[in-house]
Amino acid sequence: MNDLTHFSKTGRARMVDVSEKNETVRIAIASGILRMQTATLERIRLGNIAKGDVLTVADVGAVMAAKRTSDIIPMCHNIALSGVDVAFSEITEPDSSGCVGMKVKVTASCLGQTGVEMEALCAANIALLTIYDMCKATDRGMRIENVQLEEKHGGKSGVWKRGEST
Repeated sequence: MNDLTHFSKTGRARMVDVSEKNETVRIAIASGILRMQTATLERIRLGNIAKGDVLTVADVGAVMAAKRTSDIIPMCHNIALSGVDVAFSEITEPDSSGCVGMKVKVTASCLGQTGVEMEALCAANIALLTIYDMCKATDRGMRIENVQLEEKHGGKSGVWKRGEST
């Protein structure tokens, strides 16, 4: 178990000590999809959801989640984020179950000794959960799919992009 960085030599969970790492610009991009009925997507587009402006609230929720990631992921470092950008795009082509969707893409960045992958992933999840919460009275069958890291930059390992060999 000694090769796993989140375990001590005795096998106990621990927060990794990053004090010897160099500070570099760190960037992580995560994405995810919320599948929904076409009528639900249309109501979001038109601003006809009773709880308010869905995407604005989801954007704020994503930023708040990125800032509080270390509060909910046990061994995650508290990171001074430089920025969090949240972008939404509609998926209008129905999938095999007839559902369309909303895709979120979150870019988190910092100047630090450890990466911001967890912040980007947490933010993407919370953005999608916020949309679900605001629209659940209209469409309880919504489903979250494919929340994943798309790419990361910085640190000793450099650049990683989904789909490229590592």
